[in-house]
Amino acid sequence: MVSYEYVLAGVLVSLLGSVFFMIITATLNGKKQFKASSGVQSKGFVRMPPNGEFQPEMEEKSTDVVIVGAGVAGAALAYTLAKEGRRIHVIERDLSEPDRIVGELLQPGGYLKLIELGLEDCANESIDAQKVFGYALYRDGKDTKLSYPLETYSSDVAGRSFHNGRFIQRMREKAANLSNVKLEQGTVTTLIEEKGTIKGVIYKNKAGEELRTYAPLTIVCDGCFSNLRKSLSAPKVENPSCFVGLVLENCDLPHANHGHVILGDPSPILFYPISSTEVRCLVDVPGTKVPSIASGEMVKYLKTKVAPQIPPQLYNAFMAAVNKGNIRTMQNKSMAANPIPTPGAILLGDSFNMRHPLTGGGMTVALSDIVLLRNLLKPLRDLNDARALCNYLESFYTLRKPVSSTINTLADALYQVFCASPDPARQEMREACFGYLSLGGICSYGPVSLLSGLNPRPLHLFLHFFAVAIYGVGRLMFPFPSPKSMWLGARLILSASGILFPIIKGEGVRQMFFPATMPAYYRSPPLH
Repeated sequence: MVSYEYVLAGVLVSLLGSVFFMIITATLNGKKQFKASSGVQSKGFVRMPPNGEFQPEMEEKSTDVVIVGAGVAGAALAYTLAKEGRRIHVIERDLSEPDRIVGELLQPGGYLKLIELGLEDCANESIDAQKVFGYALYRDGKDTKLSYPLETYSSDVAGRSFHNGRFIQRMREKAANLSNVKLEQGTVTTLIEEKGTIKGVIYKNKAGEELRTYAPLTIVCDGCFSNLRKSLSAPKVENPSCFVGLVLENCDLPHANHGHVILGDPSPILFYPISSTEVRCLVDVPGTKVPSIASGEMVKYLKTKVAPQIPPQLYNAFMAAVNKGNIRTMQNKSMAANPIPTPGAILLGDSFNMRHPLTGGGMTVALSDIVLLRNLLKPLRDLNDARALCNYLESFYTLRKPVSSTINTLADALYQVFCASPDPARQEMREACFGYLSLGGICSYGPVSLLSGLNPRPLHLFLHFFAVAIYGVGRLMFPFPSPKSMWLGARLILSASGILFPIIKGEGVRQMFFPATMPAYYRSPPLH
């Protein structure tokens, strides 16, 4: 008689084989996403000089790179390229300290990139940054602790959480202290284009004067609300949910130095430290609308819908924060990178690529991109051959994929899994995910190493995601399968596929799993 274990193993092998066949088929039939553009598609954001001719000005000779925006990506990039000897002109809309409710948790993989860039002192005790060693996951009164796999790293390596504005200001200060960085407050209105090549930008300074600045390379890092990205990419922005932000004061998290994720109804609730005395709470609200703060609907929602789901140790501090009334909201966005390679310009940061902020992966992707871009530009002494540089930098879009696609896909897929749903298959997927992560060993170590940015491997993500689904099917079949459980198990696999495959398609199957088959992967620096 055939044992139950062998039957289950056979099902597992056949399912994974089918999935890999789908990936290979999609790869062979897929179209290239990255097509060089002979020019810039003007959509009101790119403007020619008035006389139709590019007039080199004094500014062009003294600037190698213009950077639009001095948030996390722009400030880190300015410091990094300036340390390489480049002359940098940074234009930031508002140089006062930002006050945001996201961009406050840096994963260990991102912190390693920060060390690589020489910026680790921007996320230390000077801004009251807190070390983060993993996550605690809560579901129906149960919890499981998931620690980062940091055993092979030095004691300083961990995640970091902090006030976003303090972190950005420290990086701006470091960049501005370099003699070859000009940091200026101003609003960039348009890119200057001549014959399909970006030559610089037009901006209004703090006094309201319209000025121009020219450079061989313009890097746009103007954030999630970018007004320039349509000139350099074909963006498809999604708005899956909103965050409602609160600050809890003088309370201890149940698991010190860990982020806390409550699998709530209708969607996750997050807690993590942002200073030695403050804990950030982010309540996810699906869709684009949130209860009105002004009318009191938001307070009622938080007290009646959210508060009963809060762990007892945090309940009083949560209620005190709600009563205090300093409630903030922010629209969450997701956008796959879809660049239009353009001579003289490149996108970076949230203006280029976004994912749901549930997993805190945005800064890790941005810092990883900066390390990669620095390394690609390092052998180039001259950036003036815009078309040759553009052709070379197409490799950037392919080489970034292992890190960016892993973090992007995990964030968007995990958000869908963690949200409550009336669909029984989705409910089973959510329970299976919690159960799988609670098993420990490779079942928790593997997914957390992906989330942390320490193991950015798309194939590992794919295998763990479907291992969760198959674990869920196994739960349904135990101790004996029934027609109902078998049907629900099939729906669970289909539901998992419906979550993951559209995200992979958006990232690009070939670029994500087989980047070495892309011609741009092998581009060499242009010779002058």
